[in-house]
Amino acid sequence: MSLNCNLQVTLHNIPAKKAHTVQRALEPDNINFPKNLRLEIKNIKNSNKLVLYFNSRGDMSHLIGTVDEVLQHIQIALKVIK
Repeated sequence: MSLNCNLQVTLHNIPAKKAHTVQRALEPDNINFPKNLRLEIKNIKNSNKLVLYFNSRGDMSHLIGTVDEVLQHIQIALKVIK
C-alpha cells in the first residue's frame, strides 16, 4: 500500500511583490523533484499569501526533508530581498 499525503503551507502577510520574487526564486528547485513528490506554488495577491501545496506518494521522509529545504530557501530569499 502506498501512502499519499497532501500538505499545504500558507505564508501570511507577504506583500505580492515579495511573494512573486520568492515564487520565482523557488522555480529552479521545482525541477527534477524527487520521484513521487510534487510542489505547486500559488501567489494569492489579494490576500498577501504565498501558498505551497506539496503532494507525496510513498516515503514520508522525502516529504519532510523537502518541506524543510523549501522553507529554508524561502527564509533566505526573504532575508535577501528585505
